[in-house]
Amino acid sequence: MILQKADLPAPSADARAASESLTAIIGLEIAARGGWISFARYMELALYAPGLGYYSGGSHKFGGHDSGGDFLTAPELTPLYGQALSRQVAQILAASGPLVIEAGAGSGRLAANLLNALDAQGCSPERYQILELSGELRARQQATLNEQAPQFADRVEWLDELPERFSGCLIGNEVLDAMPTHALRWSDEADTAAVHECGVGLIDGQLVVAEQAASGALLAAAKALPVTAPHRSEISLAARAWVAELARRLDTGAMLLIDYGLPRHELYHAGRDGGTVRCHYRHRVHDEPLWLPGLSDITSHVDFTAVAEAGYDAGLEVLGYTSQANFLLNCGIGELLLEKHSIPGDVGDSGKKEKFGDGDTATLPTTNADLRARGAVNVLISPNEMGELFKVIAMGRGMPTPLLGFTRSDRVHAL
Repeated sequence: MILQKADLPAPSADARAASESLTAIIGLEIAARGGWISFARYMELALYAPGLGYYSGGSHKFGGHDSGGDFLTAPELTPLYGQALSRQVAQILAASGPLVIEAGAGSGRLAANLLNALDAQGCSPERYQILELSGELRARQQATLNEQAPQFADRVEWLDELPERFSGCLIGNEVLDAMPTHALRWSDEADTAAVHECGVGLIDGQLVVAEQAASGALLAAAKALPVTAPHRSEISLAARAWVAELARRLDTGAMLLIDYGLPRHELYHAGRDGGTVRCHYRHRVHDEPLWLPGLSDITSHVDFTAVAEAGYDAGLEVLGYTSQANFLLNCGIGELLLEKHSIPGDVGDSGKKEKFGDGDTATLPTTNADLRARGAVNVLISPNEMGELFKVIAMGRGMPTPLLGFTRSDRVHAL
């Protein structure tokens, strides 16, 4: 029997049945592997098992409370996000090739906003390729693009895997955090293994947390971290391998990776010893990844030092690393807001004087659209919201420096 978490909305009967089917598949794999699978393998199945995983099933993921989604990403908040990002993409395309690859395009909103914004700047790409393994998400992306950017239909194509070689700009917005991660526990007990890998077992038909001694490449990676036992955290070998593979295939251009995370010395700090695995379900966050697999998104914080090392070791230059707030401000999101949601004149009864970026001011009318845009930008750049939690890293080959998004407040030195 699968219990219902009291603080989460009850899933539908169909959703519960799908989760039970996925649990049975996971149970069979646990049995076939001797009673234990790594958390990374469990996460892979929970998110990507064909037809039943969170991203490969038919559940609605992206969107607000009213849409039935589980979470909002930056492109869902406002088109200003894609418009600001497009300025950085345009600089990369001008120095490489007219190709944009988006890994994990979500609802397709960012693709539509980028295509329209790049076209307005006179630098629309010849091809826009989307790397998406979920058939349900591909269909949603196509519907979004048909509605919001139909003029580019002949330029957009979906990929099952990365091209062998490419030049241009690759974008990964909230991709790394959803890659399978290994969960670890560092022990200070003298009579046990120093590093334990936390995985998943099965007792009386129930999925349970189970441990075994870490070994191989995972153990080597764990020993290289600045960890003081006792400690719990994660290592995503998959994210490191993915970045290295991208680097191998990139001829000229850059990848922009945007996600929540920290540099290594902060991520593995002694005060952050509870791990970073979090689950998202109906705009609620919980920390029980074994609850109804397939119904919650499962994520973990990104080790941006590991990402930078993977790219650098594969021959790329680390072109910049900063907070999302600094990146968007460098790309002119404040100016875009004032341009599209302001009126000239003095402060009056219908408006409010507002300051953004380097001191530009304007009177902002208080229409619903303007209020929503201002609120969305505040969420994107506020240090108490997404502005500091999310980071942006750029790595590439043959690119001019500095890149626009890192002209001020670059934090490469902190990696």
